[in-house]
Amino acid sequence: MTHAVLPAGRAYSHRAGAETFFAHQVLRPAAAELEPGPRLTLWSRVLGRFFAWVFAAIALLLLTGYTMIFGVYAGFGGIGLHIHLMQGIGILMMLLFFHLYFAPWRRFRIAVARQDWAEGGRQLGQIRTIVTINLVLGIVVVAIGSSGRYWG
Repeated sequence: MTHAVLPAGRAYSHRAGAETFFAHQVLRPAAAELEPGPRLTLWSRVLGRFFAWVFAAIALLLLTGYTMIFGVYAGFGGIGLHIHLMQGIGILMMLLFFHLYFAPWRRFRIAVARQDWAEGGRQLGQIRTIVTINLVLGIVVVAIGSSGRYWG
């Protein structure tokens, strides 16, 4: 059972990473051509749906990761440095997301509801910065996870 759980968590993680990449590299440049009102309204709708999936991904990754650590490796003593690094970076990524969700995302939604496009644009810029940092950290986690068993 435990070995079946890990691929589900990985698949969900890769899907979230692909969606983040899509939003950052594909949707953002396409939406940039829109006027501020429609552009920020679009982002509000897209991110609102996406963030619900991020919360689900966080829960699934924590569940599957700790199931593996305690079910397969009998605790933290049985795992390698690469797993500890992945866990630490993953927790940092979660904290960054929670900050994003409860601070700039909240201010962004308020600005869009008030049609304060300048403030909405500033908050979207903060969201974009945090998403970019998390995207880079996610790539680092994938590199660590795929190379860690060869570290010695």
